[in-house]
Amino acid sequence: MNYNDLTRRHFERAAAAGVLSGPRVRRGEAGDRAQGTWVQFTLRMPPEEAAASIEAVRFLAFGCPHVIAVADWVCEAAVGRPPGRALPETVQRLRERFAVPIDKTGRLLIVEDAWIAAVSAPYGL
Repeated sequence: MNYNDLTRRHFERAAAAGVLSGPRVRRGEAGDRAQGTWVQFTLRMPPEEAAASIEAVRFLAFGCPHVIAVADWVCEAAVGRPPGRALPETVQRLRERFAVPIDKTGRLLIVEDAWIAAVSAPYGL
Protein backbone atom coordinates (compact mmCIF):
# COMPACT_ATOMS: atom_id res chain seq x y z
CA MET A 1 0.00 0.00 0.00
CA ASN A 2 1.17 3.51 -0.77
CA TYR A 3 0.95 6.05 2.04
CA ASN A 4 0.98 9.80 1.56
CA ASP A 5 3.78 11.92 3.03
CA LEU A 6 1.75 13.02 6.06
CA THR A 7 0.89 9.43 6.95
CA ARG A 8 4.50 8.30 6.57
CA ARG A 9 5.82 11.23 8.61
CA HIS A 10 3.45 10.70 11.56
CA PHE A 11 3.80 6.93 11.43
CA GLU A 12 7.60 7.00 11.37
CA ARG A 13 8.11 9.55 14.15
CA ALA A 14 4.94 9.08 16.27
CA ALA A 15 6.18 11.77 18.67
CA ALA A 16 3.06 11.54 20.86
CA ALA A 17 3.31 7.79 21.47
CA GLY A 18 3.26 7.03 25.18
CA VAL A 19 1.14 7.39 28.29
CA LEU A 20 0.47 10.25 30.70
CA SER A 21 -0.33 9.70 34.38
CA GLY A 22 -1.30 11.83 37.35
CA PRO A 23 -4.32 13.39 39.00
CA ARG A 24 -5.28 15.62 36.05
CA VAL A 25 -5.20 12.89 33.43
CA ARG A 26 -8.07 11.24 31.63
CA ARG A 27 -7.81 7.99 29.68
CA GLY A 28 -10.03 6.31 27.14
CA GLU A 29 -9.69 3.47 24.70
CA ALA A 30 -11.57 1.72 21.94
CA GLY A 31 -11.17 -1.23 19.64
CA ASP A 32 -9.73 -4.67 20.11
CA ARG A 33 -6.28 -5.99 19.23
CA ALA A 34 -7.81 -9.32 18.23
CA GLN A 35 -9.90 -7.43 15.65
CA GLY A 36 -6.82 -5.56 14.35
CA THR A 37 -7.28 -2.06 15.75
CA TRP A 38 -6.99 -0.69 19.29
CA VAL A 39 -6.33 2.92 20.36
CA GLN A 40 -5.89 4.59 23.75
CA PHE A 41 -5.58 8.31 24.45
CA THR A 42 -4.44 9.91 27.70
CA LEU A 43 -4.78 13.65 28.11
CA ARG A 44 -3.71 16.11 30.79
CA MET A 45 -5.97 18.99 31.71
CA PRO A 46 -5.13 22.17 33.66
CA PRO A 47 -5.84 22.27 37.41
CA GLU A 48 -8.68 24.79 36.94
CA GLU A 49 -11.65 23.53 34.97
CA ALA A 50 -12.53 27.12 33.95
CA ALA A 51 -9.31 27.32 31.95
CA ALA A 52 -10.02 23.99 30.31
CA SER A 53 -7.66 23.45 27.45
CA ILE A 54 -5.73 20.30 26.86
CA GLU A 55 -2.14 20.55 28.09
CA ALA A 56 -0.76 17.29 26.70
CA VAL A 57 -1.97 14.19 24.88
CA ARG A 58 -0.37 10.79 24.32
CA PHE A 59 -1.57 7.68 22.56
CA LEU A 60 -0.96 3.97 22.33
CA ALA A 61 -2.20 2.10 19.29
CA PHE A 62 -2.25 -1.26 17.63
CA GLY A 63 -3.18 -1.03 13.99
CA CYS A 64 -2.13 -0.11 10.52
CA PRO A 65 0.11 2.88 9.73
CA HIS A 66 -2.97 5.01 9.05
CA VAL A 67 -4.31 4.44 12.58
CA ILE A 68 -0.99 5.25 14.19
CA ALA A 69 -0.44 8.33 12.02
CA VAL A 70 -3.94 9.70 12.65
CA ALA A 71 -3.68 9.09 16.41
CA ASP A 72 -0.33 10.91 16.49
CA TRP A 73 -1.74 13.84 14.51
CA VAL A 74 -4.82 14.05 16.77
CA CYS A 75 -2.55 14.32 19.81
CA GLU A 76 -0.58 17.12 18.20
CA ALA A 77 -3.65 19.01 17.00
CA ALA A 78 -5.55 18.72 20.31
CA VAL A 79 -3.01 20.47 22.55
CA GLY A 80 -4.28 23.92 23.51
CA ARG A 81 -7.86 23.19 22.47
CA PRO A 82 -10.85 22.72 24.76
CA PRO A 83 -11.57 19.03 25.44
CA GLY A 84 -14.64 18.70 23.26
CA ARG A 85 -16.10 15.34 22.33
CA ALA A 86 -15.24 15.92 18.69
CA LEU A 87 -11.85 15.19 17.20
CA PRO A 88 -9.90 18.25 16.01
CA GLU A 89 -11.23 17.32 12.52
CA THR A 90 -14.05 15.13 11.32
CA VAL A 91 -13.39 11.50 10.45
CA GLN A 92 -14.12 12.33 6.81
CA ARG A 93 -11.59 15.16 6.80
CA LEU A 94 -8.99 12.93 8.49
CA ARG A 95 -9.66 10.23 5.89
CA GLU A 96 -8.97 12.76 3.14
CA ARG A 97 -5.95 14.36 4.86
CA PHE A 98 -4.25 10.99 5.41
CA ALA A 99 -5.49 9.38 2.16
CA VAL A 100 -7.12 6.54 4.09
CA PRO A 101 -8.96 4.13 1.79
CA ILE A 102 -12.73 4.16 2.25
CA ASP A 103 -12.71 0.55 3.43
CA LYS A 104 -10.56 1.60 6.42
CA THR A 105 -13.02 4.24 7.63
CA GLY A 106 -14.09 1.94 10.47
CA ARG A 107 -10.57 2.14 11.86
CA LEU A 108 -10.82 5.91 12.02
CA LEU A 109 -14.11 5.53 13.87
CA ILE A 110 -12.21 3.54 16.49
CA VAL A 111 -9.79 6.47 16.84
CA GLU A 112 -12.80 8.73 17.30
CA ASP A 113 -14.37 6.39 19.88
CA ALA A 114 -11.11 6.32 21.87
CA TRP A 115 -11.01 10.12 21.82
CA ILE A 116 -14.60 10.42 23.05
CA ALA A 117 -13.87 7.88 25.81
CA ALA A 118 -10.82 9.89 26.92
CA VAL A 119 -12.44 13.32 27.04
CA SER A 120 -15.50 11.84 28.78
CA ALA A 121 -13.51 9.92 31.40
CA PRO A 122 -13.15 11.08 35.02
CA TYR A 123 -9.82 12.44 36.25
CA GLY A 124 -7.37 10.56 38.35
CA LEU A 125 -5.18 8.02 36.62
